[in-house]
Amino acid sequence: MNEALTANTAFDEIPIIDMANATSNDPTARQRVAEQIRDACVRVGFFYVKNHSIPASLPEQAVQSSLPFFDLSTEEKMRYDIHASSNFKGYNAFLSENTDPEGRGDLNEGFNFGWEALEGDESEKSAWAHTAGPMGGANVWPEGGEEMREFRRALLAYYHAAVRLGLKLFPLLALALGLPEDFFADKTTKPAAIMRILHYPPQDGPMDDRVIGIGAHTDYEIFTILYQHSDIQALQVLNSAGKWINAPPIPGTLVVNLGDQLARWTNDVFKSTVHRAINRSGIRRYSIPLFFGTDYDVTVEALPSCVSPGYPAKYAPIKAGDYVKSRLEATYSGSKTA
Repeated sequence: MNEALTANTAFDEIPIIDMANATSNDPTARQRVAEQIRDACVRVGFFYVKNHSIPASLPEQAVQSSLPFFDLSTEEKMRYDIHASSNFKGYNAFLSENTDPEGRGDLNEGFNFGWEALEGDESEKSAWAHTAGPMGGANVWPEGGEEMREFRRALLAYYHAAVRLGLKLFPLLALALGLPEDFFADKTTKPAAIMRILHYPPQDGPMDDRVIGIGAHTDYEIFTILYQHSDIQALQVLNSAGKWINAPPIPGTLVVNLGDQLARWTNDVFKSTVHRAINRSGIRRYSIPLFFGTDYDVTVEALPSCVSPGYPAKYAPIKAGDYVKSRLEATYSGSKTA
C-alpha cells in the first residue's frame, strides 16, 4: 500500500508485458508476470500485452466485417439504436455519447454487444446466455444478407477470444494484489463482458477541441482489452503531471487498461487512468474494446489490504451492475429522446 502512495505516476511511456508465462505450470513464472502487472497498475493503469495467444486475423476480420454495416445509411443503422434497448446493446450514432462533461459529444459511431454462444459451440459457458442485471439479455444484431451474418460471426469469434484472454488476466490481478489466484473466480461466473466496435471518422477543417473521437474519461469495469486497427495514433493517456502520453498501436500487442471497478476495489491503489482518442490522421480509424467486469450482482468495496487508518476507504460499496448502469446512463443521457 505504501508503494502506491509513493509510486511515480508521472509516467512517460506505457509498459509492455509478455503474457507467455501467464498460465505456466510454474507458480514462480506466473508470479513474475503478476509483479510486472502490479507495477503497471500502480504507476500507470495501462499496459500492452504481447504473446497473448489471440491470432491477429480475428480482430482484423472483425473490423473488415464491420465495414458494410458502418457504410449503411444513418436511417438504416438507427433501426438498431442503443436508446431503444434496455440493456445498452446495438448502434450508437455519432455524437450520441458524451464521455467528457466538458465536451460536446464524441465523434465516433459504434456497435455494442455482449455474451452470446458461438454457433454450434456447446463448450462455452451456457450460463452466460442468461447474464442477469441491468445490461444482461439478448444482443441486437442488424438484419440482412450474408454480409450482416458475417458481421455477427466475426465479431463473436473475436469476442470469445478476448474473453478467454480476460479470464487469464483475473488470476494475475489477484496475485498482483497478494490475493489467492482464484479470488475473482466466483465473481466472474456470468461476467459483464461488453464489446464495442468503434469507427472514428477523420476530422478535417476547423476543429472544435470539445468534439474529439472520444473525450477524456475513465472506463467503468475491472479492465478493458483494446485492439487498435492499423497504425493510426489516436489513443492518449493522462499522467499525474497532466501530460498526455501517446499509446500508439504496436504490432502483435493489445492494450489493457484498468477501470473504475478495480480502482474502487483497491481504494485507488490500482489506477483507473483518464484517457481519450483523437483521430487527426485524415483517414478512418477503427478500434475494438472489450469492457470486462464482474457479475452484475457482485458488491464492489475496498479490500481490507488497501485500507488503513491513514488511508481510509474512499468509496461506498456498490453493486457492480448498478455502477456501470449509472455511468452508461450519464454517458447517453444527452442524446436520449422522449
